[in-house]
Amino acid sequence: MVIADLVTELGPVWQAQCDAELSDRPRRRAVGAGAKYKLVFVDRLLVTLVHLRHGVSHDVLACWFGVDRSTVTRAIGEIRPLLAELGCRITPGLRLRTLADVIAHLGATGQTGIIDATGIRVRRPAANRPGRNRFVSGKSRMNAMKALVVTDDRGQLLFCGEVRAGSVADITQARDAGLVDLLADTIHLEILADAGYQGLGAQTCGQVVTPPRERRGKYLEQVQWLMAHHEQARFEHSSRRMPAEHGIAHLKNGRALAQRHGRRDHLPDAIRAVAGLLSDQQAMHEHQLMAFPAGRAA
Repeated sequence: MVIADLVTELGPVWQAQCDAELSDRPRRRAVGAGAKYKLVFVDRLLVTLVHLRHGVSHDVLACWFGVDRSTVTRAIGEIRPLLAELGCRITPGLRLRTLADVIAHLGATGQTGIIDATGIRVRRPAANRPGRNRFVSGKSRMNAMKALVVTDDRGQLLFCGEVRAGSVADITQARDAGLVDLLADTIHLEILADAGYQGLGAQTCGQVVTPPRERRGKYLEQVQWLMAHHEQARFEHSSRRMPAEHGIAHLKNGRALAQRHGRRDHLPDAIRAVAGLLSDQQAMHEHQLMAFPAGRAA
């Protein structure tokens, strides 16, 4: 069902893109003449889906589909940006493509959002190149790039993007994405965040909620009731944020994001493409639950 919907949505867009490329340059042959594609659109879509989901190399995919490796590389390079532009599906007629769309959706529905950042391991840049150390994540101690993830209170994926180098702090990534400016135009919106975003609450009039700061001191151990209350507040905040961790875990089921072996400049499109595919699955599952609620006879 999901693949059929993707063919319906992306097929006309891909065909229009191909026609535009043919008409942009002077031709001696009529449009449609010459050699035909060895991979039709549906096969190109399947190649890209298998690559993103299972991380299969281009050489193996070329053997499976009986084409040359360059054909697979070109097919993935065409379909991956189209999947990235789809955005995250919320309902059959609604997709969220930007962070502004997410904030507007949360404000209109009154839902609680959960924000977090996830790191994806990438290949280390070659030696003696400028900016080599900026991919080193100080938290995970590895070469990585991180993406900004927003889910609702049920763990449904609303946004994944704004990819930055691994050395960029979580709060800096959120500020660069324009989160503070977007929340300035909203009221009574609650977004849960972890301790890496402490400081955004004051800039957003308390709309970004972070856990209480960890208390340390020489005499705090003597006030047992205060420490117990403080730890309980931190635990409750962490429990409310747990759906975002589940959403990120499902996002990493795409083997292309578990550890990135390809080019780093293709990673943003790969992240957005996998996020869009995951949101399609979540929306379809939600629709099935509504159509066949628990306890209803088949």
